[in-house]
Amino acid sequence: MGWAIALHGGAGDIPLSLPPERRQPREAALRHCLQIGVAALQANKHPLDVVELVVRELENHPNFNAGKGSVLTTAGTVEMEACIMDGKTKNCGAVSGLTTVVNAISLARLVMEKTPHIYLGFDGAEAFAREQGIETIESSHFVTPENIERLQQAKEANRVQIDYTQPIGKEEKAERSIADGDSQIGTVGCVAVDGNGNLASATSTGGLVNKMVGRIGDTPIIGAGTYANDLCAVSATGKGEAIIRGTVARDVAALMEYKGLSLKEAAAYVVEKCVPRGNVGLVAVSATGEVTMPFNTTGMFRASATEDGSSEIGIWPSLQD
Repeated sequence: MGWAIALHGGAGDIPLSLPPERRQPREAALRHCLQIGVAALQANKHPLDVVELVVRELENHPNFNAGKGSVLTTAGTVEMEACIMDGKTKNCGAVSGLTTVVNAISLARLVMEKTPHIYLGFDGAEAFAREQGIETIESSHFVTPENIERLQQAKEANRVQIDYTQPIGKEEKAERSIADGDSQIGTVGCVAVDGNGNLASATSTGGLVNKMVGRIGDTPIIGAGTYANDLCAVSATGKGEAIIRGTVARDVAALMEYKGLSLKEAAAYVVEKCVPRGNVGLVAVSATGEVTMPFNTTGMFRASATEDGSSEIGIWPSLQD
């Protein structure tokens, strides 16, 4: 048994031809956040503190679909959501519909620790943020030129976009190279376990490009996009509707709990058998320090490290996958 950490920056149809200028900033951010998480675990920080710290860093990175990089609704607004969960106690907190909160994951933790509830949304969550003195900013801060363009692309194609969806249609492909990566951006999440088997999970997102105002995805739903118990911690990414239907994060834990599967076996079964291809990826750690990061999309931005010295930063399937 030893500490372990895994994080993701979204899954989807990520082309092998993704240009370096699109790929490298995300890889560098994953590496930076992984180092922050490893240092915190080595300093004996509780996994709950570690996953919040890492996800805050990812939220502050504009190339991921959370915090500063959050994608836009069909009305051109942001509605961010996040969730955090402690494995030992199963205490958890979730938020949706945030428009001014700089770090949604930290508000989710305050919901867990400062209220009798699990989930707050929209005006109530915003009011709670102001009451708690958490950092807020004008919602225009989140409306970036890149995300305005992503929304326009999605509207032109008349669709709601999953993380890293590629442009479609002959004309659109001609106008916007399929490898340009401009429409690509992903949900973020982190899972961690310490040397005592304490587990935690955190996930944060801006949702889907061109989503309806008021739409809620899998990220803040306990057992769908985020879950942790005394066996494992899971954070999922992909198409929220498919992840909710598959109760993805809870099913990984349930297969371990009721069927005696290993973390890797349970996660692989859920990703390959329970959710249609092209819809999901996840990162997970077990109480004994195992790590797995399966996905059924073309790729998933991901990183992991364990106390025994192994580490990985990847996008596409590796040889051992």
